[in-house]
Amino acid sequence: MNPKENNPSGRPLNSPSSNTPGTLPAVPLTLDGSAVLHQMFRINWNAWNRLNLNGQEQVVRDAVELFTAFETTQGGGTALFSQLGHKGDLLILHFREGFEDLNQAEIAVANLRLNEYLEIKNSYLSIVELGLYDSTVKLYQELVEEGIQPNTLHWDKRVEGHMNRQAEAMKPRLLPEIPPHRYLCFYPMDKKRGETQNWYTVPIERRRDMMRDHGMIGRKYAGRVKQIISGSIGFDDWEWGVDLFANDPLVFKHLIYEMRFDEASAHYALFGDFFLGLRLNAAQLPELMDGVLPSYTPNES
Repeated sequence: MNPKENNPSGRPLNSPSSNTPGTLPAVPLTLDGSAVLHQMFRINWNAWNRLNLNGQEQVVRDAVELFTAFETTQGGGTALFSQLGHKGDLLILHFREGFEDLNQAEIAVANLRLNEYLEIKNSYLSIVELGLYDSTVKLYQELVEEGIQPNTLHWDKRVEGHMNRQAEAMKPRLLPEIPPHRYLCFYPMDKKRGETQNWYTVPIERRRDMMRDHGMIGRKYAGRVKQIISGSIGFDDWEWGVDLFANDPLVFKHLIYEMRFDEASAHYALFGDFFLGLRLNAAQLPELMDGVLPSYTPNES
């Protein structure tokens, strides 16, 4: 089976594995899309301010040229954010079609002269992920009711057809552009695997119900916040990355606080560090490097 025929990203789709006889397979189907890299840098202001004005202008000019081209790169582009707090000063977010393109972007940033004045403080690697709990349970139940056994050729063919249809219908969500909002909130998270609370031992139907309730809270904030979930199992230290984009940062607090009270979060969620940034266009980088937070107007494209 050629995975590129089943997935617009060219990455293989996960296949179900069965639980004990008589139960549905435990693993929900997912669709994978753009490769994502967050880079968090500290600016060495002392070294930067020792550089003469002509040197600063040349360094910034080269960086602006690269980031301006990156903003509209196929696969989602690159966005710059002035980061708040001690965790960094500059957050660079890259969306690309695959890991090779993502690594090329990373290498290009590393080869900028500006990189001499940047210290990497953190990074996060993941892939845009769409979880399909509802349709997975529905499909599995249909197959079991028809007497089709998991991990058989007939089962796999039916799953493959289902995933092809879902991938085509959801292609814009799998390969998104970086939303143009002013504020970004990013954080990684896990589902608990402890002795008393273990997400991965809960039956898939129950997990489906909890994720449905979780999603209903997010829908209340539609139009005020844009959310992109990315999967990082096997790629980074946490299981998922969450990017929230909004023009009012208070919506992050309200949304995340409300979600803490649903069962999926209250019982099973673990959260990593939170990162907050303010968007700027690549052409505004000189202002930031002059010590001024630029105003922001989304690029017209």
